[in-house]
Amino acid sequence: MRAPRGLSRLLLAARGWGRLGAMARYSTEQRGRPNSPDYRLYFKNADGKYISPFHDIPLLAASKEDKEIPAKRAKTTGSEVLYNMIVEVPRWTNAKMEIATEEPLNPIKQDIKKGKLRYVANIFPHKGYIWNYGALPQTWEDPNHTDTITGCCGDNDPIDVCEIGSKVRSSGEIVQVKVLGVLALVDEGETDWKIIAISVDDPEAHKIHDIDDVKKHKPGYLEATVDWFRLYKVPDDKPENRFAFNGEFKDKDFAAEIIKSTHEHWKALLHKKADGGTINCTNVLVSGSPFCCSEEDARSIVQSAPVHVNGGSVSPEVIIKVFWRCIIKS
Repeated sequence: MRAPRGLSRLLLAARGWGRLGAMARYSTEQRGRPNSPDYRLYFKNADGKYISPFHDIPLLAASKEDKEIPAKRAKTTGSEVLYNMIVEVPRWTNAKMEIATEEPLNPIKQDIKKGKLRYVANIFPHKGYIWNYGALPQTWEDPNHTDTITGCCGDNDPIDVCEIGSKVRSSGEIVQVKVLGVLALVDEGETDWKIIAISVDDPEAHKIHDIDDVKKHKPGYLEATVDWFRLYKVPDDKPENRFAFNGEFKDKDFAAEIIKSTHEHWKALLHKKADGGTINCTNVLVSGSPFCCSEEDARSIVQSAPVHVNGGSVSPEVIIKVFWRCIIKS
């Protein structure tokens, strides 16, 4: 059965997404100039309201009848709980796109270091990020909480996700994923958990249910993941990163407990029971949060950002080539 023409346009409007499911409930709006410091990607829900992807998109991929934020009932496939993932960086790209945790409504932007847009180096033999990289909404790695496992505090961000499916996703896409395991990275002295997950609509999702299945069906992928995270900051003259558990991946049950903990930290943050420092907690939908703003205020936040402009910036691929050659010469 074909979708009505109007619905098809809505589904395709969000930067070419034609996928049903989670993305049908969300869309994005670009502001500023791509490949520039003022570029932002804001989010809307199915009602056309501007929202925060960090705070207003539920952690759990909820059943249709459960509209509470945070959702209390999760969608499942068999016995597996599904989570919403916010894609920040598509696989094989280099631009370090991320949720702007310190800005109202937390749009996606490109990270800036030393006044310049940030691009990760190509870690030979790979091109850019080797997975679709992003975060789980409604989670927060509390920088004031010392992790009993790693002995380090959180990195002050939502928990990261490496989605290992076969599709190259789009920045700002919302993907429903199955969690498979977790890697405990210690990045510059901070705990930085990396959730390993696969999109539920991936052709191999039916046979990959835990971290051991990744080893079986995608041999070498986990080893490449450890190597990538260990080395990706070395081109910036920083030391290699280290890991808890000697770089061993923990299973999905362990990962689920880590996610649960970071979700509890996020709830404390949104209800002023934890010190968020510079984290911006502005939201539209979180019940009982003192940081909740009106639909009109949210619209004003987006409209105050620079209008979207196409073209005129240096291609990111050109920047990466120059950056990579500089690394080689040095």
